[in-house]
Amino acid sequence: MTTDHPSLKELVTSYFKQKGYAVTENFSLEGLFGINHTFDLLIQKDQEKRLVWFRDWNRTVGINMIIKMDNASADVAIPNPIMISQQFSWHARAYAKRRGMELLTKAEIIKRSH
Repeated sequence: MTTDHPSLKELVTSYFKQKGYAVTENFSLEGLFGINHTFDLLIQKDQEKRLVWFRDWNRTVGINMIIKMDNASADVAIPNPIMISQQFSWHARAYAKRRGMELLTKAEIIKRSH
């Protein structure tokens, strides 16, 4: 099946490049506890580094995925990760806000890109 719409990965990569970030896809890093973590993107601008995960799911992303991302970013010592998906649960948004994480929906990325 072909589609004229870009994938979430293409959309997110283009969005961060438009914002002036250098983008590294499928970034892996060994954490402090010896666990290898893979992130969809590493974005960098000046001294800022952020990790990005996206979940192109037709369901709500819950708090469990946000905690997993938070723990992985803490383990590799790169704070304030970003998660992008269709929608997030209330609990996921509340946890992310407390922890300084950014949650963006696909619709927000599309809106901000124009």
